[in-house]
Amino acid sequence: MLKKIALLFAIMMVSSLVISSCTAPEPQVIKETVEVEKVETVEVVETVEVEKLVEVTAAPAEEDRVTLDIVINAEPTGLEPGVSPGGLDHWLKEQMFMGLTGFNENAEVVPELATDWSVSDDGLTWTFHMRDDVKWVHLNPSTGEFEDRGPVTADDVVYGIQRSLNPTTASWLGYKLYVIEGAEEFNTADPNAEDFEALRDAVGVKAVDDYTVEFTLNGPAAYFSSILGSGLGVPVPRATIEEYGDEWTEAGLILTNGPYALEEWIHGTHIRLVKNPLWVDAADVQIEVIQGPIIEQASTAMAMYEANEIDMMGDPGHDVPLADLDRVKTDPQLSQEFVNYPRLATYYYCFTNNKPPFDNVLVRKAFTAAIDRRSLVENVTKGNEQPAHSLASPGNFGNVCDTSIGSWMIMDDYAAQQEQARAWLAEAGYPDGEGLGDIVVLHNVSESHAEIAEAIQAMWAEAFPKANIRIESQEWKVFLSTAQPETPVEDKPHILVASWTADYPDENNWTNVLFHSGGDNWANYSNPDFDAAVEEAATEMDPEKRIELYRQAEKLLIDEDAGIAPIYHSTYRRMYKPWITEKVILPTSGDPVAEFRLDWEAKKAARQ
Repeated sequence: MLKKIALLFAIMMVSSLVISSCTAPEPQVIKETVEVEKVETVEVVETVEVEKLVEVTAAPAEEDRVTLDIVINAEPTGLEPGVSPGGLDHWLKEQMFMGLTGFNENAEVVPELATDWSVSDDGLTWTFHMRDDVKWVHLNPSTGEFEDRGPVTADDVVYGIQRSLNPTTASWLGYKLYVIEGAEEFNTADPNAEDFEALRDAVGVKAVDDYTVEFTLNGPAAYFSSILGSGLGVPVPRATIEEYGDEWTEAGLILTNGPYALEEWIHGTHIRLVKNPLWVDAADVQIEVIQGPIIEQASTAMAMYEANEIDMMGDPGHDVPLADLDRVKTDPQLSQEFVNYPRLATYYYCFTNNKPPFDNVLVRKAFTAAIDRRSLVENVTKGNEQPAHSLASPGNFGNVCDTSIGSWMIMDDYAAQQEQARAWLAEAGYPDGEGLGDIVVLHNVSESHAEIAEAIQAMWAEAFPKANIRIESQEWKVFLSTAQPETPVEDKPHILVASWTADYPDENNWTNVLFHSGGDNWANYSNPDFDAAVEEAATEMDPEKRIELYRQAEKLLIDEDAGIAPIYHSTYRRMYKPWITEKVILPTSGDPVAEFRLDWEAKKAARQ
């Protein structure tokens, strides 16, 4: 690690950067302009040019660096914590940044930057004490040198929260922080308003001292530490952002505080992360490189996996393609590498609730009822998914486990269910689908999405033979833009393909975040009674009362309004090579590669 050194005299200095290496290069002579302060007899400061001998230790040869090869399923929308959305972006950010809290494999909140925290008796004030040994680190990709840029402090956490809420940042995630006092007012403010800075300063987050952060909430929220574990309690480096603006997350500019640093991001092509030797727990990190091409086709990723070109199938890449599942399950070797178990996720279709003809609840109910979920999971997805009749998946606090909600979409007799769908559509004025016009179903580029959509399209065609239903796809970034609630309704499709994995395991992360009228409401769903129920649940401290309020909200969303069509609760459909000997897989997003273990010699032998 190179640092500028205040010299008392112009002398020759020797320093070295310590990184594990194979061979050391010849020392380099680097000219550097430094300030020399002469002592006592001279009061002025002279600037002189001196030669400083710097011995730079080489990075390890490529074949000696323990490397996890992956596929990345799309171009990330961004890598700034608290700004770009979850899923793929969140997985990458989890490798590079530490937040106040995180999750373990049991979906329990655990400390990261925070050492401990406390809550006031009224539930409104949360105080987090931070560790004082975590550093901001800069990686120079051209030299491989890591530089300590100073400690991560409470001010960095405050600035990160303010960035997430600042409307000029255009964060996708700021609304998740509305439980904080003043957060919504700042996030929805006019940046040109005279009181804009005052609104920022009024947000209920402050640095009590260098390593203590205090949050003031609008009301009690027992799940607040979970929100901060979802990527929103992550500090960001103010000076770097002010210098480089939105470009600060590019390789060579970005500062990180986690186990890995960004060495290369060739947009649309390739991403490479490398181990941060200055990370506080670097000694426990075995995998030194995470790298992979950006490939949208799951079939291509599967071929690479079978050719030993990548080490895993799954986040941040692709699950095992649906077309390969039967073969994988019966293959003597591949079946041993296959991982399949429940995750905190639901696959569903979003109706654009204010776009004709789906502004009619009977149309929404008809299209929902006409989906044969059991046949879909048994014959198409084949991953032991659970047919869904409600929104939040099992494992989330407050989810609806029984069939008191949505039983009409999982009847034992699908023919009767289909007949009910036809009756609702006829009652809406579209017998057999006549008069509906062209119906567009939109998904992001994905072979699995396409196969599922084609299967559901066939079910709808059988139920509504006079309907014209078209499937379209868009690249991930374009799809995300189209899906946003502020997109003009005429530019949105009738139906959006959606999947949600819990940021934190609480029904608040589902009903409130996804379908509250002020949330990330792709469906353009609106019901004041629904909003009131999730708002009351957000501050209710009695667990049983919270559960009942969430049941009310789900009943409104699913039974009364049919705002969405739940399809199935998802499972992991992953594969890991046998040389990945240990792995930590989280039910939420962002598996920690820093905790993985890889048998490097076994991997090299398999690739010869």
